[in-house]
Amino acid sequence: MPHTVRRPHMSEPVSTSAGARPATGSARPRRAVHIALWVLQVLTGLFFVVASALPKLTASPHAVEIFERMGAGPGLMYTIGVLELAGGIALMVPILAGLAGVCFVGLMIGAFVVQAAFLGGENLATPVILGAIAAAIAWGRRRSLGDLARLARVRRG
Repeated sequence: MPHTVRRPHMSEPVSTSAGARPATGSARPRRAVHIALWVLQVLTGLFFVVASALPKLTASPHAVEIFERMGAGPGLMYTIGVLELAGGIALMVPILAGLAGVCFVGLMIGAFVVQAAFLGGENLATPVILGAIAAAIAWGRRRSLGDLARLARVRRG
């Protein structure tokens, strides 16, 4: 009878009994990836909250100018600021991290289009880099999407 091993969830620590070694030797790389993802999530979340959402939510002159150049009013600026604030916080919540990553990919695609179409591409690399980081987080935390879907089904039913 084959022995199956339950893989730990992203929020569970990886541990083995004293002296035991994992059969594949992959526990350390998995743990390193888990830690690297957490660092990336926290740094990216802080960036979106502090450097991106707050200037929009406080109507900093630079943010207001950018939205005026796009021909958009303050409503869009505040809406995007709220989305960035919520997403930045969600990146630091284990069950929401994968969804936040997916949502930020979409937001960064929109930011790329806006940069190219309305702002002359002056900061075109920023949404590309942030979109790639968000995609890496979404991929690395993809199991949380299933967890979130199961939780939603349980709550609905």
